[in-house]
Amino acid sequence: MALLYLLLLIPEREPPAPSGAGRQPFAWNQNAYWSELERLFIQARNAGCETLTDRIDAAVSDSQRLLDDISAKPLPPEDAAFTTLENHLFQLAPLMAACPQRLPDYSALLTRTRAQAKHQSQHWEMNAPPTRQRLYRLLSGTRLALEEVMLQAPAGVDLPQLTLCDNEPSGTPAADLLGVTLHSGDILVSRGGAPTSALIARGNDYPGSFSHVALVHVDDKTGRACVIESHIERGVAVASFEAYLKDRKLRIMVLRLRADLPTLKADPLLPHKAASLALEAPGRHHIPYDFALNYRDHRAQFCSEVVSAAYEQVGLNLWMGLSFVSSPTVTAWLASLGARNFETQEPADLEYDPQLRVVAEWRDRATLFKAHADDAVTDVMLAEAKPGVGLDYRDLLLPFARAAKAYSAVLNLCGKVGPVPEGMSATTALRVKKYRHEHAAIVARLLALADDFQSKRGYAPPYWELVRLARQAKHDFENTP
Repeated sequence: MALLYLLLLIPEREPPAPSGAGRQPFAWNQNAYWSELERLFIQARNAGCETLTDRIDAAVSDSQRLLDDISAKPLPPEDAAFTTLENHLFQLAPLMAACPQRLPDYSALLTRTRAQAKHQSQHWEMNAPPTRQRLYRLLSGTRLALEEVMLQAPAGVDLPQLTLCDNEPSGTPAADLLGVTLHSGDILVSRGGAPTSALIARGNDYPGSFSHVALVHVDDKTGRACVIESHIERGVAVASFEAYLKDRKLRIMVLRLRADLPTLKADPLLPHKAASLALEAPGRHHIPYDFALNYRDHRAQFCSEVVSAAYEQVGLNLWMGLSFVSSPTVTAWLASLGARNFETQEPADLEYDPQLRVVAEWRDRATLFKAHADDAVTDVMLAEAKPGVGLDYRDLLLPFARAAKAYSAVLNLCGKVGPVPEGMSATTALRVKKYRHEHAAIVARLLALADDFQSKRGYAPPYWELVRLARQAKHDFENTP
C-alpha cells in the first residue's frame, strides 16, 4: 500500500508554458476618478435627494441630447461624443445613488446607451482594439455604474429584478418565463455562483460579468421550453427551464438575433432550426465538455461552443469579436485547468456581437453583491499571483484523487457522473478544489469586512473599495494559522 501510494504521488508531466493571445489586456487605470465619484456620492447623500432634483433632471436631459446626436449618423468608435457620454453617465451615478427613486430613469438611460452603442457597432471592425475598448467601456462600464447605484439603495427600497431592454421581434415559437417572452433560438448568458465561474468571467482581456451560455428551445407544438448547455460534469445536455434555474445563477441576460439580418429576413425560423439541431445533438451521441476551449472542433464542446456550433450549422457565425486571453497569469491559470486555446469564445464577450440585441437582464440585490465580491477577490488573486505560474494543488492528495478519477472513469462508462469530471485529470481536480477553498475563504472574510465598512460609513462599499478590502481579506487569510 505504501509503494502504491508513492507511485501515485508521481506528478504528471506539465504541458509547455502557454503563450497567450499576445494582446494588451484592458485596464481602467482610473482609481482617482472612482474615488472622486465616491466623494460626490457622499456629498449628494448628505445634501438630500430633494436638493438634487434639478441637477439630476439637467444631467439626464444633457445625456439624452448626446444620445440623440449619436443616433443621427454613423460614428467611428474613437469619436469624442462617446467619451463625453461616458463621463456624463458616470458623473450622474453618484446623484442617482443618493436618490434611489430615480433608478428607473437611470436604468432607461443606460439601456438606451447600450442600444445605441450596439447599433453603431454594426459598421465597426469588431476585433480592432478601438472597437473592443469602446464597447467594453459603454456596455460593461455602464452596467457596473447601474449596479453600484442599485447596491446603494436602502434595504427597504424595492428594486426591480428584471430590466427589459430591446423588444426584438422574432417569428420562432415562444414561451413566457420569468416575466420575459423567450423565443426558440434565444441565448441565455448567465453567471454561476462558484469561484471558478468568477474566474471564467474575469479571466479575459476584457473582464466581464458572465460565465455561462445556453441556448433556448421552444417546442412548436407543446410550447414547452428547454435549455441546451454544456456542463463540466456532464458535457452537452438538455435541461428543463426549471432545472436550468436551480443551478445557481447570480445574473441572467437574454440575447436575440436582430430581425433585420439578411439571413433572418430570408428565413425567420432560422434561430428555431439552430436550437432544434442543438437539441438533437446530445441524443445522437455523447458530447463531452471541452476543457481546451477549442471552438473550432465540435467533437467536445464548452458552453459557448454549444451556441456557436448550432448557429454555424445554419450559416451564422457568432462572436464576431473573439475573446482573447493575454495576461501571463490568467493564461497560466487557465492552462493549468486544461485550456489550450486563448483566442476563443468566452460568455461575457457575446454581448458585444452586433448581430445580437439585448432583450432583458435579470438580477437581484443579494446575488448582485455576491457577484461583485466574487469578482473583487478574483481580481485581487490574479493581480497578486506570480505571472506565468499555474494554480497549485496539494500533492499529498494526488493518490486519492487518482483513485477517485479511476472510479469516475468506470461511472462514465455506465453513463453516470463521478467525483472527477470526464476529461479532467486528477491533478486538475485538486487544483480546482484548492482554488475554490481559498477563494471561498477570502470571500467570507471580505463579506465581513464589507459589513464593517457599511456599519461605519453608512453605505455599501463600491467596487473599488471592495477590491481594496479584498486585498486585506487575502492578506488576513494568508496570515491565519
